[in-house]
Amino acid sequence: MKSLMKKEKGFTLIEVLVALLILAIIGTGLLMALTIASKAIIIADERTTAESLARSQMEHVKNQDYSTINVDWDYTVTDSGPSSSDPPDWWVSAPPPSVPDGYNANVSATPLPDPENPGSDLVGIQKITVTVSHLGDPVITLEDYKVDR
Repeated sequence: MKSLMKKEKGFTLIEVLVALLILAIIGTGLLMALTIASKAIIIADERTTAESLARSQMEHVKNQDYSTINVDWDYTVTDSGPSSSDPPDWWVSAPPPSVPDGYNANVSATPLPDPENPGSDLVGIQKITVTVSHLGDPVITLEDYKVDR
């Protein structure tokens, strides 16, 4: 009987358990890598959408006539449309670009202070700031200037 068992080849229970352990470690590492990669894709998509939205809002504001832009105004554009306590005149004739669900674009235009005349503003120069948030968290802020030409 002993001679028959020696001729049979196979795996012992220990060898099978070690192989399963190695397979589990490799599988866990692969799943962790896929999870991290999918989170990175979601973050990159969020940032790309926010940047595109911020740039479109910035261009929309910069393309308006300088005289129609209110000084010290602030508005928010959501997926349901723009809202502001003091909306700019150009909303009626040129509404801002639409916003994807879950995103908000907060746009403000403020005059620059005159460094030579404290307490007064430079005439004809405004700082435009666009802040885009997704689900309440800020994602990107763009700043640019609008000059009365």
